[in-house]
Amino acid sequence: MNIRLILNIAIHLLRARLKQTIVAAVGVTFSIAMFISLVSFMNGLNDLLDGLMLNRTPHVRLYNEIKPSENQPIMLSKEYKKNTNFISSIKPRDRGKAIYNSKAIIADLKNDKRVIDVAPKINAPVFFNSGTIEIAGVINGIDVVAEEKLFKLSDYIIEGKEQDLTQNNSVIIGKGLADKMLLKVGDIIKVTTPKGDLTSLKIVGISQIGISEIDETYSYTSINTAQKLLGEATNYVTDIQLKLYDVSLAPAAAKEFKSKYNLDTIDFQTSNAQFETGSSVRSIISYSVGVVLLIVAGFGIYNILNMMIFEKMDSIAILKATGFSGSDVKWIFISLSLIIGFTGGIFGLLFGYLFSSIIDVIPFNTASLPTIKTYPINYNPLFYIIGISFALLTTAVAGLFPALKASKVDPIEIIRGK
Repeated sequence: MNIRLILNIAIHLLRARLKQTIVAAVGVTFSIAMFISLVSFMNGLNDLLDGLMLNRTPHVRLYNEIKPSENQPIMLSKEYKKNTNFISSIKPRDRGKAIYNSKAIIADLKNDKRVIDVAPKINAPVFFNSGTIEIAGVINGIDVVAEEKLFKLSDYIIEGKEQDLTQNNSVIIGKGLADKMLLKVGDIIKVTTPKGDLTSLKIVGISQIGISEIDETYSYTSINTAQKLLGEATNYVTDIQLKLYDVSLAPAAAKEFKSKYNLDTIDFQTSNAQFETGSSVRSIISYSVGVVLLIVAGFGIYNILNMMIFEKMDSIAILKATGFSGSDVKWIFISLSLIIGFTGGIFGLLFGYLFSSIIDVIPFNTASLPTIKTYPINYNPLFYIIGISFALLTTAVAGLFPALKASKVDPIEIIRGK
């Protein structure tokens, strides 16, 4: 089999039906371009949502959960109950939210080679006072340096800086809360603690994550200020947050730390299961639509090659009569299909990148997401590799059946019929 000769014949046949060839190539180009644009946009959207939610979530969180008492009374027989008074439904014991020996646990976790870093936190419900109105909220006492390293708090601060939390009695509040209470940076906000104490804090920043429930209730202060606010000791911590180098180890690590430190734990996959499901569904939809477009283009190539074989029966008969085998004829038509797929695929990648670039500069302005200026696009090279691979595979399969048909043409019957 002379590969060069087969390619020359294939190209000659393509030129003979140039219009049909261009139509088939344009179909592949359109399919690949739409596939690249759709997948890039959907994955960019997933990345955006991951940044809003998952990036703010620790891979493993250690805390003390409120639980019912493990030792409940034994259920007695009806006869025994008539003559006996006993206590039932023992309420949850108050072991407090504080993590005992938190400093030693944090030091041990920091020495774990799987752990990037650890961020202690104090989570406390409070009331924000606006005149006679009390607005329920949550104040988070954080280690500013660790919080910035692990969760990029600065990405969500629209006014002020996270470093300003190192000042005594300072706080960063959510934009939703600031709008409700008509507050701005530099104002003083009064906070009522669960014990009923009233404290004044200076607003040094305003944050906006983009989720109204969080922006209207959450605020941030330094861990030292939170301890003073609650009247607790300097070792008081309610949460230990950590991130791992390998995210897939989070579920196993959570179980290990629960047993090791006798604390409640939760991994990010469990806490964001519904969110991750949504991202997976969006990805599946985008890939499915792209594959369907390529299959449709494949049918177009199949029809064009079928018609070409019907019209070129004389040429096929002459080729076989002059010594070309059925395998040679088969590879001529498979080459036709692959040339169309490769050419259309390359142009599809170029137009896909062009369309993605256009989407990437379209303004996307919304008050809930001030840090997002344009529609999100993910330029992952893997999408382009998948695109050109699908183009070649689809067109090869589409050309295989007509090629097999051409390889079985009997030149004697064709010439005799003519």
